This record gives sequence, structure tokens and C-alpha cells, in this order.
Amino acid sequence: MRVLGIDPGLRRTGFGVIDAEGPRLRYVASGTIVVPPALTLSERLKVILDNLRQVARDTQPDVAALEIVFLNTNPASTLLLGQARGAALCALADSSLAVHEYTALQIKKAVVGTGRAAKEQVQMMVQHLLALDGMPAPDSADALACAICHAHVGPLQDKLERLGSALRMGSKTRIRNGRLIG
Repeated sequence: MRVLGIDPGLRRTGFGVIDAEGPRLRYVASGTIVVPPALTLSERLKVILDNLRQVARDTQPDVAALEIVFLNTNPASTLLLGQARGAALCALADSSLAVHEYTALQIKKAVVGTGRAAKEQVQMMVQHLLALDGMPAPDSADALACAICHAHVGPLQDKLERLGSALRMGSKTRIRNGRLIG
């Protein structure tokens, strides 16, 4: 499974692509889309949209993972961040990618083991988990962490959703040795 992780931001949007085969993770690409501050809001959103479309075309991911935005201390900043996130979602939808969303707490817990991890801890664990030669930039590391989170959590979520659907349909589905049966 190839996962495109996105850390949305109006000034800097991080992206990271990994391949996941079971527990094995392999780095594919990462970077930061730096949006010029002199542009209007609509121009800035277009930069994010166009660049993420290109990343999706270049890397051909199977699925995307995106960080969920929560209310910050400044509501205006949160609204602007939400618009950058919306541009990212549009780029992913336009690329026909299924999008899975995770909170910062879920991402940090999946990558570092604690939801209260500092940015530097996330960077170090991403470097370690992907066997990178150097430490990734903060925005790239956050995007790669989002992709890693999905690689770890996504398959379990899929199994739980299938089990829930089977149970709602009245199926006699059972679990044996961690696999759905029947």
C-alpha cells in the first residue's frame, strides 16, 4: 500500500509518501509546499491544490491520510488553516484517493507512543522508522508521520469496519486467529 500523508498549512503544507507492506515501511518521497505570502488567499489555496495534485500524479499513492484540524487559540487562524485543509482535500478527491483523517494526538501516539510528543520527537521517530539518512524537515516529518499512522492503524480500521458491516447485516461472521471468517 502506498500512502500519501499531508500536513496542511496555509504557509507551508508538508507531504510524505511511504510504501507499507505489513509492518515494513519504506520512504518514497517527501517535501514542503511553501506558499508565497504575497499572494491572495485564493491564489495561495490554488498553489496548495495544484502542487498536491502534482505530488499525487508523480507518486501514484493508493490512499491518503490527512491531519484533522482542531480549534486553536486564534479562531481566525483556525479558519484559514481549515481552508488550506479544504484545498488539500479537493486535490486528493480530484486524484480519486480515499482519504483517512487522524488527529495530531492519534498520529503522535502511533509514531512516538505518546500523544504529547514534541515535534523533535516526531522527527526523530520518523527518521528511525523510515531509516532516513538525515532528520526530515518539520512539515515533511509531520506528513510522513501521518502516513505512518495510517499504515499502522488503517488495516485494523478496515477489519473493524468489515466486521461491523457483517454484524449489522446479520452475518454469522466470526473471528478466528485475528481473521474474519464466514
